[in-house]
Amino acid sequence: IDRDLMRAADILPNEKVLVADIENGERFETYAFEGKAGSGVICLNGACARLVHVGDHVLIMTFSTMTDAEAKAHVPKVIFVDEKNKLTGSKG
Repeated sequence: IDRDLMRAADILPNEKVLVADIENGERFETYAFEGKAGSGVICLNGACARLVHVGDHVLIMTFSTMTDAEAKAHVPKVIFVDEKNKLTGSKG
């Protein structure tokens, strides 16, 4: 994942992520590798590469364990990208 996108989304290198392919409904767990900053790269390696096709739209999600009080105050972070995976906005 483009380093700039990882930073914007607070994803750490080697962090476990859940990926969902919007086009085919595939969901799988993997871990995040840091790609070149500004490249817009979202690259799937190994077995994951067989589940998603070039051009598919994916959601990349992370999770956290927290207390009930922390969960009630938690605001999820969401980033938005354009067709070249350049950051266009964020929430949270």
